[in-house]
Amino acid sequence: MVTHHSHEQTRILVQAAAAACEDKKAEDTRILELDPADSGLSDFFLVTSATNDRQAVAIADEIEMRLKRNHGVTPNSVEGRRHGEWILLDYVDFVVHVFLAERRAFYDIERLRKSARPFTPAEFETELKHLLADKTREARIKSAKKATAGAIAKKAASTAKPKKSVAKKAAPPARAAAKKAPAKKTAARKSPVKKTPARKSARTRRAG
Repeated sequence: MVTHHSHEQTRILVQAAAAACEDKKAEDTRILELDPADSGLSDFFLVTSATNDRQAVAIADEIEMRLKRNHGVTPNSVEGRRHGEWILLDYVDFVVHVFLAERRAFYDIERLRKSARPFTPAEFETELKHLLADKTREARIKSAKKATAGAIAKKAASTAKPKKSVAKKAAPPARAAAKKAPAKKTAARKSPVKKTPARKSARTRRAG
């Protein structure tokens, strides 16, 4: 299964491959950022030279081992390892070419890819650092905007709560008025009871 990486991830992998070349004493390492209109699937070529076939194999092995160990990435295909004159490691998003010096001069990939942007490993590392710094800055700005929006929403919600509590406090006087109304009716009902003793006393006087 072919796996594609983001442009930033691909750059990190290419930089790791270039560092492996330097550790194995490769010569004249160059990174070509390919023109999208002319690159097909790949974004970069890494081209480097070895003085003999054994060194070429050692460089290719170091690249493959380091990318697998540190980044969990393996090449989609490997060609030319047996002869060591031109070893090609295809990582889909980028391709590594490890040449013997005379073979590199013969095929002259850099000349064939005139539209590509060439970098030394140091130049490529500097650009990668700037790119990652910009990415980090953008992420921080995005996070700050999100936090600000959350704080505004939280403040708006907290200021809306007192209005609801005022409405709840206004309800008790109506309930109190409702409770007082039956008390007046009760007093009206008790008034005839006071008149009854007065009638009885009148009849008693007539009888006497």
